[in-house]
Amino acid sequence: MRSKMPETYFITGAQGCIGSWIVKALAERGDTPFVFDRSEDRRRLDAIMQPDDLARVRFVAGDITDVAAVRSALEASGARRIVHLAGLQVPTCNADPVAGAFVNVIGTLNLFEAARALGVERIVYASSAAVFGIGDVDNPVDEDATTEPSTHYGVFKRTNEGNARVYFLDHGINSVGLRPLTVYGVNRDTGLTSDPTKAMKAAVLGIPFHIRFSGATDFQYVEDTAAAFIRCADDAPNGAHLFNLHGETEAVEQIATVINEKVGRDLVTFSGPEIPIAPALDDSAIRSVFDDLPSTPLKVGVRETMRRFRELCDAGRLDTSDIDADIAATTEKTA
Repeated sequence: MRSKMPETYFITGAQGCIGSWIVKALAERGDTPFVFDRSEDRRRLDAIMQPDDLARVRFVAGDITDVAAVRSALEASGARRIVHLAGLQVPTCNADPVAGAFVNVIGTLNLFEAARALGVERIVYASSAAVFGIGDVDNPVDEDATTEPSTHYGVFKRTNEGNARVYFLDHGINSVGLRPLTVYGVNRDTGLTSDPTKAMKAAVLGIPFHIRFSGATDFQYVEDTAAAFIRCADDAPNGAHLFNLHGETEAVEQIATVINEKVGRDLVTFSGPEIPIAPALDDSAIRSVFDDLPSTPLKVGVRETMRRFRELCDAGRLDTSDIDADIAATTEKTA
């Protein structure tokens, strides 16, 4: 288990969805999140954190592709543990594979190089279920399943896993790569699999929303995802480990039904191709190491997400930039 003394954690990509929840959890328990992020937009942190907790966070703006900036910031932080989340998602990597490779692969190598030079204890980094190909919903894939990614993003993540293993073999750098799939919750606002969360936000606003994919996928509540990253940063065994993360495998139809039931109206619809990734992940490996990781039921996670969206809406603080196009389209139809 973690030391009772407060720690400093170096976090890249902390202004994103999972990162914001990791920062929240660390600050709430008295640790110091040292945020290294290209973006200085703190709206996601503001959406879920109390001002007193946010005051514990230290911020350094920087680009993960700049090796000197990465090393300088890491050295200044004094952190012994790194949580690495900086990356470009599937649509961006497909549109610009070179930019995707610079951020997702070169950026990760920069971080490992800085960690090697400064003697960091452990790196926990975001891999992805995108390393897998299409799988059968009735046969959850484990960490030994064949990785045949169908996107540049998935290939980049698989490359990072291989590089992490080599850094352990060559330099003894301990690491954990975590493979989430469809993470949902407040602040999940980019990427195709953000559509279910956007649908929750739109429903709270009374606006119709269409989810652009169908079939089943592995839904995990973002607070649970953040808890897994933190636990691995604190207590993972030595080595270069890979762990799947699993929540609940459900059809998109089911989450649309749950959202509609919450608002008492049929506002959420869905159609489109299935996500080309195995929809069910076997997380027995990580749970054999940490048997007390949280696992929020889908209905509970949806309820909590929509509750927070309502609170933000009532306070006039709900960011709707991710669904503004849908709001505009709905307004035109009703005008």
